[in-house]
Amino acid sequence: ASWSGSTRSARSSKGTPPTLPRLDTLMSESARLITINPTSIDDALVVEAGAALAEGRLVAIPTETVYGLGCNALDPDAIAGVFEAKGRPASDPLIVHVDGIAMADTLIEGGLPTVATRLAAAFWPGPLTMVLPKTEIVPDAITSGGPTVGVRCPAHPVARALITASGVPVAAPSANRFGRISPTTAAHVVEE
Repeated sequence: ASWSGSTRSARSSKGTPPTLPRLDTLMSESARLITINPTSIDDALVVEAGAALAEGRLVAIPTETVYGLGCNALDPDAIAGVFEAKGRPASDPLIVHVDGIAMADTLIEGGLPTVATRLAAAFWPGPLTMVLPKTEIVPDAITSGGPTVGVRCPAHPVARALITASGVPVAAPSANRFGRISPTTAAHVVEE
């Protein structure tokens, strides 16, 4: 896991976004690279990285598919930082990662429906994403202003531990520039 402080940069006087620097440049002053072994998870490191997420900092996290650039999914400033760091258009919504059914319930209008609860029990943790009506606590930036939110519970033990330690749902699109190949190793994240 690694994290950074603010990823905001100034806009030009014409209102166009500046050329995006490399992710490592954005993170160089306040970033910290740590390794968490998924077969022997160091609780102190998980608590530290979870606190960074809860505080609104960006954290690169492993999932069972690729590495994600995680942020507190309830923090509009953190969400904006992900979009800016990735160069991702605001019209492209983010999936929200949860640590289980109870956390997902807080994001879904009326809680998870019965059929969604059954699906979650059968396929979570795992790469099943369910798109359901969101509650008002889910910022519009997550859903690109839409009425639904995608939620999933990752199978990777480090990702789940970080979400649990943070105490917040985590938006975690792939940790690469928008439109580029998704990173499958920590080294790929650093290179990006």
